[in-house]
Amino acid sequence: EVQLQASGGGSVQPGGSLRLSCVASGFIFGSAGMAWVRKVPGERPEWVSGIVSDSSLIDYADSVKGRFTISRDNARNMLYLQMNNLQLEDTAVYYCTKALAYWGQGTLVTVSS
Repeated sequence: EVQLQASGGGSVQPGGSLRLSCVASGFIFGSAGMAWVRKVPGERPEWVSGIVSDSSLIDYADSVKGRFTISRDNARNMLYLQMNNLQLEDTAVYYCTKALAYWGQGTLVTVSS
């Protein structure tokens, strides 16, 4: 059974930083493309960033490019999202996904002044 558990969310002021983590189990993590997706209640999910299995290809949504960094540790079955210079519009529940097909429990990020 695929299990994905995100953590690291919290409340920060604009300009602050957070690092999200996701622990994966139930599949061969090192062979899977992974992604972060965020969702605001009442809105459609927004793809944030993706990374292929060996980290050789990474991409970001334009809205976070230059501020967020995705990474992974295949030895530890971990996915990360370093978020810097957070803005009000980054407020959302963040989910790690296995190739956008499996979603774990999300973690809430709130950016407010």
